[in-house]
Amino acid sequence: MTALAGVQVQLSVVLGSTQLTIRQVLKMGRGTMIPLDCGCDDPSELHVNGVAVARGRVQVKGDRMTFELGEMLSRNG
Repeated sequence: MTALAGVQVQLSVVLGSTQLTIRQVLKMGRGTMIPLDCGCDDPSELHVNGVAVARGRVQVKGDRMTFELGEMLSRNG
């Protein structure tokens, strides 16, 4: 396992998604609100190098955000 200890991966937490036209994206400015297809109690996904590997919850404590791991996803999605 020590051979892998220094390997870097990209982690992303996906809160939700939406579909927009290029026209809508080009009209966006600072402060634009983008509605997502999820609610505040819905689980978020943890992606490693663009692949969903887990679901969990985003926690806000003061000015910090964390991700609480809930379930690992199978390799088949």
